[in-house]
Amino acid sequence: MILDPFKLPKHVAIIMDGNGRWAKKQGLPRIFGHQRGVEVAKKIINKTWELGIPVLTLFAFSKENWERPKEEVTALFELLKNYLDSELKNLKEKEINFRVIGDKEDFPKDIQEKLEFVEKATEKYNRLILCMALSYGGRAEILKATKQIAEKVKKNEIEPFEINEEIFRKFLYTKNLPDPDLLIRTSGEMRISNFLIFQSAYTEFYFTEVCWPEFTEEEYLKALLSYQKRIRKFGKVYEF
Repeated sequence: MILDPFKLPKHVAIIMDGNGRWAKKQGLPRIFGHQRGVEVAKKIINKTWELGIPVLTLFAFSKENWERPKEEVTALFELLKNYLDSELKNLKEKEINFRVIGDKEDFPKDIQEKLEFVEKATEKYNRLILCMALSYGGRAEILKATKQIAEKVKKNEIEPFEINEEIFRKFLYTKNLPDPDLLIRTSGEMRISNFLIFQSAYTEFYFTEVCWPEFTEEEYLKALLSYQKRIRKFGKVYEF
């Protein structure tokens, strides 16, 4: 499978879906699917780094995920802490900039501190920007940005007529990052589930039946190859 290195996306976003369903098919508790999913995420991060793609955003924990059973949420927290502890060395060696998009303040204090520590420890790197979407929701992000802009208007720091897309983007979690060129969702679901809904206006979507724990590097390359075969119009008309 040969990719054109000059046509790789600058920003890939992935909805890592299907951990629980995969585990159920194996006759295992859901947490085993999440554990396997973490290992797959590590491989995809490394592959993204090898390919030289500048930005990778992984949807790891949504606002809606807080409604899951408490024991599952607690287990996910432990997996997150273990990942941060075990991968910091790798992030530094590969010069990966780790960032969180979402409401970190929703998490317990110890997790907030770990996230902030890893962000601070890797902030000088730019070989790959790895965004982890945690307690993230696209609608919540837009509402939060709107409230912040409203406060600026109230304080006469921004005039209403000045508000445009460029200004609005400065209040999003993804400020200073390119919009995703390619969004991949695993497990056969064909929706984006409140993920980067403002940023994905012209994103190319790739859906696969493969559950995340079985998403291999080869599957990743298939998604990238599919992207390279598309013609991105951005609302414009092309004549052939």
